[in-house]
Amino acid sequence: MRALIVSLVLILASSAAFAQQPVPQAAPPATSRTMVSASDVVAMIARAKSDRKDNQALLAQSMIQLAPYNVSLEYRAAVANAALHETEAELFYVVDGSATLVTGGTLTNEARTNAANLTGSGIEGGVSRHVAKGDFIMVPEGTPHWFSAIDGTEVLMSLHLPHTPQR
Repeated sequence: MRALIVSLVLILASSAAFAQQPVPQAAPPATSRTMVSASDVVAMIARAKSDRKDNQALLAQSMIQLAPYNVSLEYRAAVANAALHETEAELFYVVDGSATLVTGGTLTNEARTNAANLTGSGIEGGVSRHVAKGDFIMVPEGTPHWFSAIDGTEVLMSLHLPHTPQR
């Protein structure tokens, strides 16, 4: 009988302790974040890997949106369109993987996506360079850029930096 009472007390005590454990919270929206932890980045990469469709070259997830800045995680599994941002520079940090990045030159099959951005199926001319984990790349505003080859997958952090006039 004593063993039964001790067992019940232990079960009740462990249940009460378990009930007091905090419930994991979903990550706050990008518009209210000023920091993304390393574990958040790992979780975002895992989510991108599982959510990406077979025919989807690029899956982007917003990390931080603090006007006028926007930081995204880009999971690239295949070649996507080239881009040109007329009013923003773009800073890339390669988190994992590698690719060939072409900058400069001229967009091929150019089309406007919105008032400040152009896209194209590729780039004619330009400079190609191999980029890999740990590399930082700054693409000035008005510069065509294109990841023309992806070596397996590539994970990037992308920061859009709006043009600020000189004083």
